[in-house]
Amino acid sequence: MVSPLLANVYLHYVFDLWIEAWRQKVARGDVIVVRHADDLVVGFENRTEAERFLEAFRERLAKFGLELHPEKTRLIEFGRYAASDREKRGEGKPETFTFLGFTRHCGKRRSNGAFTVWRKTAKKRMVAKLQAIKAELRRRMHEPVADFGAWLRKVVNGYYRYHAVPGNIDRLSVFRQRLRRLWWLILRRRSQRRRSWDRVIRIFQRWIPAPRVLHPYPVVRFLATHPRGSRMRRSARTVLCGGGQ
Repeated sequence: MVSPLLANVYLHYVFDLWIEAWRQKVARGDVIVVRHADDLVVGFENRTEAERFLEAFRERLAKFGLELHPEKTRLIEFGRYAASDREKRGEGKPETFTFLGFTRHCGKRRSNGAFTVWRKTAKKRMVAKLQAIKAELRRRMHEPVADFGAWLRKVVNGYYRYHAVPGNIDRLSVFRQRLRRLWWLILRRRSQRRRSWDRVIRIFQRWIPAPRVLHPYPVVRFLATHPRGSRMRRSARTVLCGGGQ
């Protein structure tokens, strides 16, 4: 797509080079930056520095006639210590944020209680995908089951390859269940004679695979690429979620 490509080229100068200089000359603690096109997340050790950065960033964008999206941009307390710090102050659970199709929230691994960032497929992303598949189901309603099933399996596997991260299998199972229901309704409409439920189940099992985890935990992937990252002892506590407009 042209828009993300142009955003990457333009923001490399407007944002990437600038924040690298800001991180080296102004920042006192660790700064974590993740950007995709004009959506970005920046993590800081303390809120004061995050607020200082946000003010400087607004000024930087204004020089180029740009501004942050008011509904997408916010400062939240997030990270390893967010839950305990908020509990000491008598506040609720840490806020969540959505980035690149996943809603992320602070959590603990069931195996050992270690901190982790759980990623769940964003509800809007799932609903949009199901609606697109539903429209295609109706359009191809009278095609042979095998032809449509082969297409649907490719779509589902592609969806899994992006969303099958640790902790997200329950959300993918919901996706699979709703997809099976959509196809069942189409199968009932296209045929005058009823199909036995056992036969329908066999169709589903053949063409709609069950989800399984396809990606490692983020820290495993990070340490495999950046071995020195294991030496980092500090963690971001405040996160800036932002998007352009």
